[in-house]
Amino acid sequence: MEKVLSGIRSTGQLHLGNYFGAVRNFVQLQHEKECYFFIANLHALTTHTDPQLLQKSVKDVLVEYIACGLNPDLSAIYIQSDVPEITELYTLLNMLAYKGELEKTASFKEKIKKHQENINAGLLTYPVLMAADILIHRAHKVPVGKDQEQHLEMARNFAVRFNHRYGTDFFPEPYAYNFTGKLVKVPGLDGNGKMGKSEGEGNAIYLRDSDQLITKKIRKAKTDSGPQHENSKKPEEIKNIFSLMELVSTPDTIQYFDETWNNCSIRYGDLKKQLATDMIQFISPIREKIVDLDSDENTLKKIAQQGAEKARISAKATLDGVKDLMGLKSIWK
Repeated sequence: MEKVLSGIRSTGQLHLGNYFGAVRNFVQLQHEKECYFFIANLHALTTHTDPQLLQKSVKDVLVEYIACGLNPDLSAIYIQSDVPEITELYTLLNMLAYKGELEKTASFKEKIKKHQENINAGLLTYPVLMAADILIHRAHKVPVGKDQEQHLEMARNFAVRFNHRYGTDFFPEPYAYNFTGKLVKVPGLDGNGKMGKSEGEGNAIYLRDSDQLITKKIRKAKTDSGPQHENSKKPEEIKNIFSLMELVSTPDTIQYFDETWNNCSIRYGDLKKQLATDMIQFISPIREKIVDLDSDENTLKKIAQQGAEKARISAKATLDGVKDLMGLKSIWK
């Protein structure tokens, strides 16, 4: 059976970009594949996260994973740092990574612009740790957002490089997985770019947001002065609002507002009000489950332990094979 793996950084709560870009796929995949889903708290350390906030955010993401429909009986749901084999493989893969290729990654270039006072080795080798996350289970498919395609390509490169260097086919080449055949990029509310935690609070709609906050954020979404002639091309900020509507609204609703755009009768207040209504209707059931799980510490602890145990069985088998091929297996055993 094909193995599928993906995860998310524990640097805050989940937003719609996380859900539609990844978690929605996870929920369906767990019924079809051997799945490993993790919370990437080690990746979060590259930005020197406060320890208490880090622990809270790990719990928040675990709660939200389960509330969105992930089932610990169908897949391994675990916290990255609970599987020490990952960091050991990360160390070994660093021997296959070259400084030049790491410096050229888009994520590194972006991060050093934003964090010039904290350009640490973890930022540089972020793709290597991501590769270790994937390769530790010898995963075949990785449901990722469009912004992570380059990192996934690097994971493939490390797998090929390892196999070539040690004359083996030990690692399969991991590829992106999406049910539609197209990677989903959820736009933010600021009029450009993707929805993300690092883009500011008002840019993203979180699964924990109240009805009032969702309405407020959408009301403030960037728009323009409106179409100047019939059937004109939508500018980026208006396309973004329609893209969000396509995620949560009915086809009839989208068609109605598309027609009002084309005939220049669109009212942005009505557009935003409808989007907020549809967004609230979509998020409310998930938020209710989140509230219930937040206080159930025993269930959360059991899920995390169960997930780590499953993940470590797979991880140990991979790491033992890697160390054997690299000549690191003890000669005295």
